[in-house]
Amino acid sequence: MGFRRPPPPEAAIGGGKLGTVTVAAREEKGELPVFAGDWTGAEQRLRQALRAGGPVLIAYSGGVDSAYLAWVAHQELGSGMLALIADSASLARSQYEQALAFANRHGFACEAIRTGEVERAEYARNGADRCFFCKDELFRQMERELDRRPRFRSLAYGANRDDQFDYRPGAEAARRHRVRAPLLEAGLGKAAVRELARQSGLEVWDRPASPCLASRVLHGIAITPAVLGRIEAGEEALRRMGFRQFRARDHGDLIRIEIAREEMPRALNLESAGALTAAFKGLGFRYVTLDLEGFRSGSLNPAVTPPSAAPR
Repeated sequence: MGFRRPPPPEAAIGGGKLGTVTVAAREEKGELPVFAGDWTGAEQRLRQALRAGGPVLIAYSGGVDSAYLAWVAHQELGSGMLALIADSASLARSQYEQALAFANRHGFACEAIRTGEVERAEYARNGADRCFFCKDELFRQMERELDRRPRFRSLAYGANRDDQFDYRPGAEAARRHRVRAPLLEAGLGKAAVRELARQSGLEVWDRPASPCLASRVLHGIAITPAVLGRIEAGEEALRRMGFRQFRARDHGDLIRIEIAREEMPRALNLESAGALTAAFKGLGFRYVTLDLEGFRSGSLNPAVTPPSAAPR
């Protein structure tokens, strides 16, 4: 049996086709809800979207978006959903273990699949389009799973409404592989997902965002298991020191540590400076710096989205 193509991402929430209408065009027409707090209605639209899509394989990382999506999908579809988590050097082991624990705690099926993005030259060279190749590899492996599991009909991932306003080359990979984004379809942004997760009693609701380890590496520095490993070790050191929201940004010989502004006072003393220096020099960095602007998501993203964020 050949690969069974999932429904196109432009499918309406109720299952009807909208041709090639884009998300942006749907917003302009008022077809995608824009939220000012009507999150209960959005959750119902999400549930409707999941029911309409039928049995689904969900890309799962354990972050709040994919965790909430998987939890709702399990409520609506039961055994008709399966969460797939990528087992690769790009995902920190602590995050991988937390994701498996969350799935086990809440009773939904979750399986690991091997992804080989680090072995792909296009990914390893770490250009501005790196995320495209990461998601392309993930969705290729998920397509293989879909092909060998005939009872499942589609693929989905946890992109939300706010993601379309950031630099997200991975969204192009989702479009090419026809992977649905139910949170986005329902009009749910980051704040809405967190609030609905909180109302649902999910412990991930306030978990800091944690994209893949490669997102910490300055574009142009090659991605290798060793590079990812020392970033992971450095961030584990920060976690052991009691910091909660941070990034260790790899600039080659220099590590630039971002810590949430409300946590900065604990970092701005000689004792912490000594501990940070020892931890990161022990990992092979020559220079250890603390970014005085504090933590900010996507600080290594290109300032302007390139005209072609992914290969044609």
